[in-house]
Amino acid sequence: MSYIPTPEQAEELVKRFNKEAFHIQHAQIVSKVMGEFAKEYDPERIDFWRSVGMLHDIDFELYPEQHCVKANELLRELDIDEEMIHAVICHGYGICIDVAPEQYMEKVLFAVDELTGLIGAAALMRPTGMEGMEVKSVVKKFKDKKFAAGCSRDVIRRGAEMMGMELNELIGKTILAMQA
Repeated sequence: MSYIPTPEQAEELVKRFNKEAFHIQHAQIVSKVMGEFAKEYDPERIDFWRSVGMLHDIDFELYPEQHCVKANELLRELDIDEEMIHAVICHGYGICIDVAPEQYMEKVLFAVDELTGLIGAAALMRPTGMEGMEVKSVVKKFKDKKFAAGCSRDVIRRGAEMMGMELNELIGKTILAMQA
């Protein structure tokens, strides 16, 4: 019988396969942002969304060249629920795996994974960090291809489209989620 880990159990799994503070912190941020989005879109399943956000890069540190493919294998070996495995691996759709996001939650993860990186980088450039951050300042950084160059603007745009949301609205909701 497969199981659905709590956000705390998911964090322990992430820490088992990831040692770099950056990867663990990224997982924690994405987990919290997913939880904030769940409050609006799927309030009965906040912990599920948070666990998916926590687990999304479980394989990245050990297998960056096989990202999402190895996550699929690892999570199956750990007997994780099939719905959760699909949700975790499809955030790499069109990048490293051909499993498409189908559920709204999966589309949110696809979009916010990259976006939290961009917003986090913008926060590091500000003396007040996330406090008082505005959409227009993130949009300005978004348009600067050299800023946080590792964050795919194409993936963020495609994620917003999948969600049926304007880019500015997605950025605004993600800022609020990161501030929460």
